[in-house]
Amino acid sequence: MPPAPPPSAPPPTPTTALVLTGGGARAAYQVGVLRAIRVLRREAGAVQSGNPFPILCGTSAGAINASALAAGSDHFDSAVRRLTRVWSHIHAERVYRADGWSAVRAGTRWVSLLSLGWALTQWRQVRPRSLLDNAPLGQLLRTHVPLERIPQMLAAGHLRGLSVAASSYARGEHVTFYQSNAAAAPWSRAQRRAVPTQISVEHLLASSAIPFIFPAQQIDAEGRSGWYGDGSMRQVAPISPAIHLGADRILVIGAGRANEPPDAAPPSAPAYPSLAQVAGHSLSSIFLDTLSADIERTQRINHTLSLIPPAARTHSSLRPIELLVISPSERLDSLAAQYVADLPPSVRALLGVLGVQPGDARSGALASYLLFEPGYTRALMQLGWEDTFRQQAEVCQFFGWPDPARPTRATLAPRATPCAPSP
Repeated sequence: MPPAPPPSAPPPTPTTALVLTGGGARAAYQVGVLRAIRVLRREAGAVQSGNPFPILCGTSAGAINASALAAGSDHFDSAVRRLTRVWSHIHAERVYRADGWSAVRAGTRWVSLLSLGWALTQWRQVRPRSLLDNAPLGQLLRTHVPLERIPQMLAAGHLRGLSVAASSYARGEHVTFYQSNAAAAPWSRAQRRAVPTQISVEHLLASSAIPFIFPAQQIDAEGRSGWYGDGSMRQVAPISPAIHLGADRILVIGAGRANEPPDAAPPSAPAYPSLAQVAGHSLSSIFLDTLSADIERTQRINHTLSLIPPAARTHSSLRPIELLVISPSERLDSLAAQYVADLPPSVRALLGVLGVQPGDARSGALASYLLFEPGYTRALMQLGWEDTFRQQAEVCQFFGWPDPARPTRATLAPRATPCAPSP
């Protein structure tokens, strides 16, 4: 009688990546989602399974959140608690200079340049670099994001890879800076490329340098120095770095509503858009539009691969990617408009010149990126918390966790109550 065949080995656990998009203060929404995932993970008894996101990819403010998680990847729960504390108590002056003199000086320089630019072209010292000075953000990052721990996390196996996106002003291309413990070769595509390096505070400042709002950051890369801005610019494939770093399944946390429906029909004679509306619309185009397109592209590739026999698929480098997207269920423009009055008076006055008014959802888009105040960030965290539990079954299925039959206590959090910091 032939011997019984050996038992088949269980299938390997898929490598999971987390992709965090940009959006300035909107990134607080991501922390609310992460808090909910932390609770679901604990309820499912999966805490001992290690870091749920061995691959972390971030852009702009999402790069800051991703780097904080990477630095604390040996204890996911603690890393999320630290992010919660920072975002729950943040104020604008911890991100950019919000005192009256700084705001007035920046505004005056812009007005002078626009009105007398023909006479000032040789006066380099009066050329403003940005509307706001984000020097305080550098200190915040050095205090709360211990990037020096990342090599240790990679060596210990808690982390497989971290990527941070930026945009090169000199070369006009999108650059992905990454650290990895695997032999992930740099990749290059049309107008975008990847550069292996050790992620620093300068990379995070560059990735989050919202155009015109915050100054560009100088970075030394591949033996040359250059100026870099927000990673959301020219980012045509935000999901791509996670795939190149080896992800089999990807959780994407967006900063805008997916497939957002248009507003109600405007009045027959709508008012001319203010500068705030134009600026907000432009920033939304930079931060939000490419993600939806890349998600659709990934889903189309998955569908195409499902039609190809497995044997034929072995001759292709393409592979199916399991994808889960969590994005705001409400318009963040309207939410931000409710908190414009929380901005420091000098910043509120500066934005008021552009047309930002408290309670005006039409001008709320611009404010939604700059409202680093606890009222707004806690409301965003609460929304992320609720949206995740609305997708509880999908989240548990994505991770392979048992879906609790009873309602999780987190689902009972009232909408009106801001998300309090975790203990």
